[in-house]
Amino acid sequence: MEEATITIVGFHAHIYFDSVSCETATRIREGLSAQFLVQLGRWHEQPIGPHPKAMYQVAFLPGQFGKVVPWLMLHRQGLDILIHPETGDDVADHTEHALWLGEKLKLNIEFLRGLARA
Repeated sequence: MEEATITIVGFHAHIYFDSVSCETATRIREGLSAQFLVQLGRWHEQPIGPHPKAMYQVAFLPGQFGKVVPWLMLHRQGLDILIHPETGDDVADHTEHALWLGEKLKLNIEFLRGLARA
């Protein structure tokens, strides 16, 4: 039986922080901006969507994965980071296809399932 082809059109990295680690998150954001041509998302100081903590998102292209992810591995300074592909299946992208640096946080997957049904 042949599997359907899944295409990755991009990646997101979600950098999680709290009031104590906000300065660290700022340094990581500045480093990403200085090193790579990435799209930096807004700061979310409260949990939003499926994310259980404050965070910001970084979007990057598939061809950048081999540079951005190793940089995050070496420069995350103890912060938890979710990295996931963009395939059009938000639930699978945030669960089955996800990569975690640091602690694997519990996401609100029901939020994503609700979006898929809408």
